[in-house]
Amino acid sequence: MPNRRFADGEVVMGRWPGSVLYYEVQVTGYNDVTHLYTVKYKDGTELELKESDIRSQSSFKHRKSQSSSSSPSRRSASRSRSRSPGRPAKGRRRSSSQSRERKDDKKKTIQETNLVLLVLFLFKLNENNTRRYNGEPDSTERNDTSCKTLEQKFKPDLEIERMLDQYSLHPRKEEKKKEEIYSEKKIFETVKTIEKPSPKTKELEFGGRIGTFAMIFFLPATVFYLLLMCKQDDPSLMNFPPPLPALESLWETRVFGVFLLWFFLQALFYLLPIGKVVEGLPLSNGRRLQYRINGFYAFVFTAAAIGALLYFQFELHYLYDHFMQFAVSAAAFSMGLSIYLYVRSLKTPEEDLAPGGNSGYLVYDFFIGHELNPRIGSFDLKYFCELRPGLIGWVVINLAMLLAEMKIHNQSMPSLSMILVNSFQLLYVVDALWNEEAVLTTMDITHDGFGFMLAFGDLVWVPFVYTLQAFYLVSHPTAISWPVASAITLLNCIGYYIFRSANSQKNKFRRNPADPKLAYLKYIPTATGKGLLVTGWWGFVRHPNYLGDIIMALAWSLPCGFNHILPYFYVIYFICLLIHREARDEHHCKKKYGLAWERYCQRVPYRIFPYIY
Repeated sequence: MPNRRFADGEVVMGRWPGSVLYYEVQVTGYNDVTHLYTVKYKDGTELELKESDIRSQSSFKHRKSQSSSSSPSRRSASRSRSRSPGRPAKGRRRSSSQSRERKDDKKKTIQETNLVLLVLFLFKLNENNTRRYNGEPDSTERNDTSCKTLEQKFKPDLEIERMLDQYSLHPRKEEKKKEEIYSEKKIFETVKTIEKPSPKTKELEFGGRIGTFAMIFFLPATVFYLLLMCKQDDPSLMNFPPPLPALESLWETRVFGVFLLWFFLQALFYLLPIGKVVEGLPLSNGRRLQYRINGFYAFVFTAAAIGALLYFQFELHYLYDHFMQFAVSAAAFSMGLSIYLYVRSLKTPEEDLAPGGNSGYLVYDFFIGHELNPRIGSFDLKYFCELRPGLIGWVVINLAMLLAEMKIHNQSMPSLSMILVNSFQLLYVVDALWNEEAVLTTMDITHDGFGFMLAFGDLVWVPFVYTLQAFYLVSHPTAISWPVASAITLLNCIGYYIFRSANSQKNKFRRNPADPKLAYLKYIPTATGKGLLVTGWWGFVRHPNYLGDIIMALAWSLPCGFNHILPYFYVIYFICLLIHREARDEHHCKKKYGLAWERYCQRVPYRIFPYIY
C-alpha cells in the first residue's frame, strides 16, 4: 500500500481536470481505498485528484522560475549571434543548445498563457453571472450562451497572440503545435471538460450497511402493521401487537396472478407508441436517455378498463377483502424484482452505475440500487415503476375503498370524508401524470439507483400506505360538516398551489434558464455553471415543494377526525422523509456549490417552514 505524500490542510498545486493547468488547492481528505486526494479550490469547488496530479508549491515555483530565467534581450542577442555567418563551429553548437532552451521556454510560456486565458474566462463568466441572482436548492442546467459569448470575446486576444507569434523564428512543426494549443475550441473544451471523480460511494445513508439491512425487514413489517391496525375495532397504538393472522391466509395464488396482470397491463400501456418522446438530463458521460411521455394516456386507458369492469358488475371491493394478500404479493414481487436488478447490475459498465449505490457493499447497493437506469431495450424499469403501477394503483385502491364503504354500511352515497380523501389524492395523481416530464429532473431519476428502496416504495409503499386514510374510513366512518369540509378543501388547495407553482418554476428554469418569461427571477451563479434561485418560491424557503407536500398530506388526514393517530401516520412519515431528503440535499449542495451555497443559505435562511425551520 503506497504511503500518503500530502497531509490534510496542506496547500499544494492541483491540476485542473482535463487540462495541463495547475491551481492552488488545499488538501481536505484522502481515501485509502481509491488512493485519491480530496482537494478544495479557492472558489469552493471540491474534486478528487490522483497523487500524480498534485505537486508541492515549492517544486512548481522552482520550475516556473527556471522557465523565465533568460530575458528576451539575451535570447534575441543569442539569435543574432547564431545567425552570423562568420561564427566558428563551436559557436554554432552553443547556438543550437540555446535554440533547444528557447523551445522549452516557449512551451512553458504557452502553458502560462493558457493559464491566464482560463483565469480571464472564469473571471468574466462570474462577472456576467453576478448581474442576476438565481436561487434554487435543486441543481439547474444553464445553457451555453454565455460560453459562446465569451468565446467570441476571446477571439481578438487570440488573434493578437498569433500575430505576435509570426515574428518569432521557429520551425513550422513547432508553429503547428503551438497553433493547436492556442485553438479556441481546445481552450473552451478544457474549461467545460471535467474528469469525473471515482464512482465509488463513500458517504452511506440510512445507517450504512447495518441500517439498510434492517430497513429491508422493517419497511414490509411497517406496512403489514399499519394494515392490521386499520382492521381493528380500536386501532390505538396502545393495542400492540395486533392479532396476527395465520400465515397461510396471507398468500393466495389468484391474488398474485391479479397483481401480475395489473403490472403487465400497465407495462403494455407504457409501450404504446403514443405521446411525445423527450430527452432526460445529461448523464455523467454526457449521454441523454429518451423517455416516452404517455402516463396520462395510461391513466385514461386504465379508467376505461375499470369502467368496463364496473359496467359488467365486477365487484371492485374484492381489493378491500384481500387487501393484505395484495400487499404480500406486491412485497414478494418487489423483492424478486430487486434481486433481478442487482444481479444484472453486476455486468453493468461503471459509467452506468448509480453514484449513490456503488459502495462495493452488497446489502447497501442492493437496497439503494446499483444501476442508475436499468433498461430492457427501450423499456426503462425505474421510470416505469416510478409513476405507473403504484401511482395509478393508488387511485384504483381508493375507488375500491369507496365502493366497499358503501356496501358494508349500506349507503347509497359515499361519506363526505371518503369523497374528500378520494378527490384530493386523485388530483395529486392526475397532476403527477399530467406533468410527467417533470419527474425526469428529480433525484429519483438523476441520482438514485433502482434497487429495493425504490422498487418497494413504488410497488408497495405508495399503493398500500398512501391509501391508509381511505382504508381507515371503511372500518371507522367519520362524519364531518360542510363548513369543516370547506376549510379542509381550502387547505388542500393552498398546499397544491404551493407545490405545483414551485415545481413548475423550478422545472422551467432548469430546462431553459434563458427563457424571457423567467427574466424576473434572480439567481446566484455557481462555479459549476448552474444557478440557485433566490426569488419566487425558492427565495421564500429552500424547499417550497416540500412545504406544499406537507400541507396537502395534512388535508388528506383531517377528514378522518381525531379519534386515533393512525390516519396521521402518513403526515408524520412525510415530515420525517422530507427532513431526511432536505438534510441530504443540504449536504449534497454544500459540497457541490461551495461558497455559492453558503451565500444562498444566507439569502434564504428557512429550509421548509418559514420562520420555524
